[in-house]
Amino acid sequence: MPQTKQPGNAPLRLDRETVAGLPARSAQAHKGDFGHVLVVGGDLGTGGAVLLSAEAALRCGAGLVSVATRPEHVAAGLARLPEVMCLGVSSANQLVSVLERASVLVVGPGLGQAAWGRSLLSAVANADQPQVWDADALNLLARTPLALPSGSILTPHPGEAARLLGISTEAVQADRPGAARKLARRYASVCVLKGAGSLVADPSGRLALCERGHPAMAGAGLGDVLTGVLGALLAQGQDAWRAACLGVWLHACAGERLGVEGRGLAASDLAPVIRELLEEHSACQA
Repeated sequence: MPQTKQPGNAPLRLDRETVAGLPARSAQAHKGDFGHVLVVGGDLGTGGAVLLSAEAALRCGAGLVSVATRPEHVAAGLARLPEVMCLGVSSANQLVSVLERASVLVVGPGLGQAAWGRSLLSAVANADQPQVWDADALNLLARTPLALPSGSILTPHPGEAARLLGISTEAVQADRPGAARKLARRYASVCVLKGAGSLVADPSGRLALCERGHPAMAGAGLGDVLTGVLGALLAQGQDAWRAACLGVWLHACAGERLGVEGRGLAASDLAPVIRELLEEHSACQA
């Protein structure tokens, strides 16, 4: 077990030695062995967010990836990611069959806060699978209390964390460890508090700190990539704590590796580098 105990309340520092890896794959492995990630989101005008999450899930080894988004986005989704099963949904009723087939749900990227997004989030919240909630799923959660299934992960940035806790963003930043732990307890889920020095907290009070990353990562869409990574790791059998720690570390290290090239880092640049880092850390074949 690579993750060691930390003294007192000091956070575990995430590095190559402390994050758990994925096991090597059997020569007889097939796609059904590595889970089915469903990404739900992408309202009109924000369809790219679900594609970033879906691509990240593919590149991190999920066996199957589906996207449920606005029907208007299906053609673009299939053109960009032919490996992904892309479903156009106009209402939550159309989600039922694909929800039943998925093993992990990712909800929030580009979801919006209008009626369409609210109805889809309600359907997802009633499902039993482990889930990753991000972006507008968190903003809607702040307005309408919902219970998350066991084994789920929240990924707020400081503004979203502030809305969930009913405090100011400045108060969150003044005590980031306290905010992360409080969110993890409140929602009985692992919480990833994003930002410089991302934190991972679980309901028992366990805390991990990621000191990797680069200022070039300050841009749109990088959080959508992280949600896809976390979904893929959950789909491959990691529990929420291990998935969050490994995913946050991989994401930050990828940004650091690319950040040496300077400004202009695009979120879509990260997925292939995260794939390389995951292979360096946990080889696919023994």
